[in-house]
Amino acid sequence: MKKPLLVFNDKGIYCAPADVYIDPWRPVKNAIITHGHADHSRWGHQNYITHHTNVPIIKHRLGVIHVTGKNWNETFVVNNVKFSLHPAGHIIGSSQVRVEYKGEVWVFTGDYKTEDDGIAVPYEVVKCHTFITECTFGLPVFKWTPQTEVMHSINQWWSENKAEGKTSILFGYSLGKAQRLLKYLDTNIGKIYTHGAIENMNNVIRPMVELPETTLITRETKKEAILGNLVLAPPSAHGTTWIRKMTPFVTGTASGWMAFRGARRRRAIDKGFVLSDHCDWDGLLSSIKATGAEKIICTHGYTDIFSKYLRELGYDARTEKTQYEGENAEMNKEEDLEKVIP
Repeated sequence: MKKPLLVFNDKGIYCAPADVYIDPWRPVKNAIITHGHADHSRWGHQNYITHHTNVPIIKHRLGVIHVTGKNWNETFVVNNVKFSLHPAGHIIGSSQVRVEYKGEVWVFTGDYKTEDDGIAVPYEVVKCHTFITECTFGLPVFKWTPQTEVMHSINQWWSENKAEGKTSILFGYSLGKAQRLLKYLDTNIGKIYTHGAIENMNNVIRPMVELPETTLITRETKKEAILGNLVLAPPSAHGTTWIRKMTPFVTGTASGWMAFRGARRRRAIDKGFVLSDHCDWDGLLSSIKATGAEKIICTHGYTDIFSKYLRELGYDARTEKTQYEGENAEMNKEEDLEKVIP
């Protein structure tokens, strides 16, 4: 029986012919990294390979590392195995990894979304025989509203809060969601202030993406200056002394989990906006169909439910356990990396 081209072991997703791992969660010699979120990009590998726009991001987060940047669709060969990176549309620099060996093609998506957010290079369909897909939001209940409508709602919320003399505090993880929100916030309403973790990441990303002006909140920042404006902060700032000095304020958060009733209440948030950097149910299904793959491997998310549905559709679908956590990791562990409370 032929061995699979990619196998899942205790270190990560392993390509034995090339002795290369993809998004490993334990230290390895050679690691291809799909994107900069903490559950996919970890410290301790000897050699990192990633898309060149992700290089400054993982250097910022991981420190001094040996990393090589690649272009989209650039083929690099390791022990006769062909690798290439293709846009995943998840966040800036996020890649799918195409692996080809002896005529067999596998694709690992990492995290991905099909809606073009105007920041990340849009998702690209990559034909393959085996497709490894996340299913963070692999339930029919998850169907995203177009980004333009969500951002209109956010700006309207900000405007209404300002009219009532309140500061709007909007939570979004520091890498990806914060920049996506920032790009479409209406600066005609007021000024945008930022938490240190977000401002630090903005400084890394500004050379690659045009973002509006922001003002870092420091110890010297007066509450009167912030009043009526918008503060962009990571979820980890919620409930801290840092945020309490901004009263009176209204809180909001942007996440795919806001599609669940009760999610806003459980997080003690005043307003929830459904905005995710992952595929919804329809996005997952359309992406899988477009690849032409017959074998589907489901990782992190609603794996059992989603793979069962795929089998009912006729796919050879199964699940694999990983240490990737999708939006849960991005909203929690991400901020533990950069708890910058000015």
